[in-house]
Amino acid sequence: MKPNISKKINTFKYKGEPIKMTLGTLLLMCFCILLLIMATFTQISLTHPYISLNIFMNDDSNISTSFIKVYKYVPQIPVVFFIIALLGRKFGIITILGYILLGMFFPIFALGGGISYLFEFGFGYILAFIPSVFLTGTLLKIKTDFLRIVLMGVLGVLSIHILGTLYMLFITTLRHTPSEIILGWISAQSGAKIFYDMIFSIMALYIGRWSKRLLWLALC
Repeated sequence: MKPNISKKINTFKYKGEPIKMTLGTLLLMCFCILLLIMATFTQISLTHPYISLNIFMNDDSNISTSFIKVYKYVPQIPVVFFIIALLGRKFGIITILGYILLGMFFPIFALGGGISYLFEFGFGYILAFIPSVFLTGTLLKIKTDFLRIVLMGVLGVLSIHILGTLYMLFITTLRHTPSEIILGWISAQSGAKIFYDMIFSIMALYIGRWSKRLLWLALC
């Protein structure tokens, strides 16, 4: 390694400087869109201790599964927070807009794509990525510590789920959907998934920030 490059790496201090628009930045944004598409169609099996109400029932067949939970998790929202931390507010929003725009022409969303996807129950969660990126990206400009990162993750995830649920209720009104169906959708999209999203989104914020530290010198 050349001495001047080694010196730059050794003395480099990331101070929250924004990434500039370069060819590298554009390629990085395209990579983030691809990463988001991959996350949309990825399921991770999460197995962890869990106390079920089955232990209070007189059904011996349920006892073996009362303390272990297997959850099929789609890591789409944590990837959004990784993008926020990596690209910042401006380029993060552009990346999410690019993902949504592609989805209007290609089946890259969970249930397909196209203009008709605007009337799907889950589309509100995708639209909610934009205000969440704006909110979290703005807060990331402030000096951060562990508690603030946790707060950003919690607020960002809640904003996605709240706005996504409101949009779902709006579509329900337009389509005159029975209440039991919409309650099932809300439970699936914003039930236990909220807590998984919070945990993994906080982790993604940290990974994204450290990745930005490494990429900032090369892109700027």
